[in-house]
This record gives sequence, structure tokens and C-alpha cells, in this order.
Amino acid sequence: MDSFCRLTFRDAFRAGEAMADAFVDDPVWCKLFEGESNLSRKYQAFFEVPIRLCLKYGNVYATSANFEGIIACVPGRFSDITFWRFLRSGAFGCGMRMGATASKRMADLRVLSADRAKNSAGNPYMYLLLLGVRVVHQGKGLGGSLLRALMADCDAQNLPIFLETETEENVKMYEHFGFRLIQKITLEKLGLPMWEMVREAQGSGSE
Repeated sequence: MDSFCRLTFRDAFRAGEAMADAFVDDPVWCKLFEGESNLSRKYQAFFEVPIRLCLKYGNVYATSANFEGIIACVPGRFSDITFWRFLRSGAFGCGMRMGATASKRMADLRVLSADRAKNSAGNPYMYLLLLGVRVVHQGKGLGGSLLRALMADCDAQNLPIFLETETEENVKMYEHFGFRLIQKITLEKLGLPMWEMVREAQGSGSE
């Protein structure tokens, strides 16, 4: 990842803006904010939360200082956004900007944490929270370059990578990079599917 721009907390707001643009049509996030006003402000706040978690406990990288694409990840032991981590990462203000309705709907995502704990069987792993590219820069291979760099780092550490994604198109993209589907679930209250995936460590770092 050394060839990319490593972000700091002073970049959190801009990174949130970039991811709000990248995921503007994402079905799950659109459902979370269905019927809400000031969507651009709330989207930015929503994506700033996991970015802050990764800045505090993991890493966030951008393709350049222009934030065309961003990847954010944490070691598996820090993957859950607990209340204490929420506060320590400085995300309280983001929660306020998101509003109460979306925050309540997010409770539907808790099943993902339980599934990761079960699927990892207590072993160390890297959790990929966010990988996105601004709409105007999509299709240029920027997301792939970020993902390949993370995969190389995780291979060197013999760490699998876990993630969840919201579209079948993304499932096919991740499968192209060596991820396999663990299971497809339906978020109970949102009524939308999520795909849980993993990529095992490969190469000289693995057994």
C-alpha cells in the first residue's frame, strides 16, 4: 500500500464525501436513508463513520490526494463499530448528522458482525469496510489497483480478507480477484440482500 496516499483524521470529511459519491446508487445505503432530506450531508456523515474507525484502528488509503478512489480496512478484532470505538474515533458528530432514522435502520446490519465472527472461527483476518471510486473515475481500474495492493499486503501477513457487498455485480468483481462467496443473506428489516465473501491468503506468506 506504500504507493498510495495514506489518509489521516484531517482527511476524514473529504474521504466521506468521496465515498458518498462512489456509493450514491448503492441499494442498501439508499434504503437506509429512504424518505430522508439533506441526503448529501447524511451520506457524507454515514461514510465518515467507518473511515474514522479505520483511521483509528486500521488504515485508509486513497489513489491520490484528489481522493479518486479509497480503500479502508481494519484488523478483524476491530471490525465491530462498538459504542466505545464510535466515540474514540471521533464519529459522534457524524452520528448526529446522520439522523435518528438511519441510525435505527442500521441495527439490521448487526447480523454481519455475528456472521464474520462465526466464519473467521476466531482466527486473525483483515476486514475490508470500504472500497469505492468516485463515479466520474469508475471504470479506470483504480479500485482494482487498491484491492490488489491490499491483497499483496495480506498475503505477506498470511491474513484472509473478509468483506460484505450489496450487488451481484460486485460479487462477480470480487470473485475475479479470488474472493469466494460464503453466503447470501437477506437483511430482515431492510428486505435487501447482502453477500458475505472471503479471500484466503495466497503465495509465499501462506502455508
